[in-house]
Amino acid sequence: MAAKKLRLSSTDKVLAGVCGGLAEYLDVDVNVVRIVVLLSAVCGSFGLWAYLITWLILSTSN
Repeated sequence: MAAKKLRLSSTDKVLAGVCGGLAEYLDVDVNVVRIVVLLSAVCGSFGLWAYLITWLILSTSN
């Protein structure tokens, strides 16, 4: 079994594909990931920073 790799999604993309890629990696529904990120962005802006940092890391790692 090949190891899973966290990547930006090219199919489940709304902004950058971070939530889609994370959902594929974790094998969960993409809408669950989007809701969690949205709620954490609204409650203290952690989700916004996490999203931006993840986007930056994943876009430069390819």
